[in-house]
Amino acid sequence: MLHDFLVVLFATAAGFTASGIVSNAYRLIVGKPANEGKLMFTAHVGVMVIAGPSVMFENAVKAIREKSCSQMTFWLSVAVSGYWSMAIGLIVLELSIYLAHR
Repeated sequence: MLHDFLVVLFATAAGFTASGIVSNAYRLIVGKPANEGKLMFTAHVGVMVIAGPSVMFENAVKAIREKSCSQMTFWLSVAVSGYWSMAIGLIVLELSIYLAHR
C-alpha cells in the first residue's frame, strides 16, 4: 500500500516537472506572438497538453494572491492540476521504463 502511494507521489512529481520544463521552454522559444496563425494555434494546443498543469497552477496561485477567486476554486484547480500531472507522470515513467529496457 505504501509502495503504491509512493509511486503516485513520484508520478505526480515527475509529471509536474515535465509540465514545468515544457511550459518554460515554450515561453522562452515563442514568447508572446503578436499574430497567431493556424499553425501557431495548433502548436499552442499541443504544447498545453503537457504544459497545462504548470500553467493552471500558476494561474490559480496568481488569482488567489489577487483575491479574484474563492478558496474552493483555488483548491479545485490545484486538485485538477495534480491529477493531470499524475497522468503525465505515469506516461513519463512508462516511457522511461520502456527506454531503460530497450
